[in-house]
Formats: sequence, structure tokens, C-alpha cells
Amino acid sequence: MVADHELTSYLAALAPEADPDSTGSGARFGEGQVHQLRMTPFASEQLKEIAEARGTSPQALARDWVLERLSWEAQAESTQAQRQLTQDEQDTDQHFFGGQLDESTS
Repeated sequence: MVADHELTSYLAALAPEADPDSTGSGARFGEGQVHQLRMTPFASEQLKEIAEARGTSPQALARDWVLERLSWEAQAESTQAQRQLTQDEQDTDQHFFGGQLDESTS
């Protein structure tokens, strides 16, 4: 019986390791989560081409794009919250000081 090194490698990658915080290469990733991404063949090919042009892997490029988008979303949420706070302060000022200013101008 001939050993199938590709199958053996694949099965070894699927097997749980003694150290769940290891990538298998010895590099640690701590509390990182693994997410799968299903893409159309066309989108997958685009990702591969862009990654190759940038000298990186498709996985690293997709991860970077997701992290950039999450950062953008957090900034947009923070900006929206700040605008709401500013609007609330203006509404409060008009409520408390609006009547008083109207009386002084009469």
C-alpha cells in the first residue's frame, strides 16, 4: 500500500491538536476565531489575482479587508453617536433656554 502524503497532510490539518491556540506552524494566535468565506468562482479568482498583485495571500487580503471594514463601521457608528449627542444637547439648550431668551427679547 502506497502512502498518500496529500491525504495524510489534509487529515492531519483537520485533527485537533494538543494546543488549540496554535496554527500548527508554532505561531500563536490567542483568542482568534476562524471564519469560512464562501465565494463565487469569479469572486474567488478576483481575490486571488488582487492578492497576487499585492504580494500576499488571498486569505490575508480578505482578512485585512474585513478588519478595515470593521474599523470603518466602528468609526461611522462613533460619528453617528457624536452627532446624536450634539443634537440632543442643542435640543436641551433650546428647551431650557429658548423660553428665557424669548422673554428677554420681548
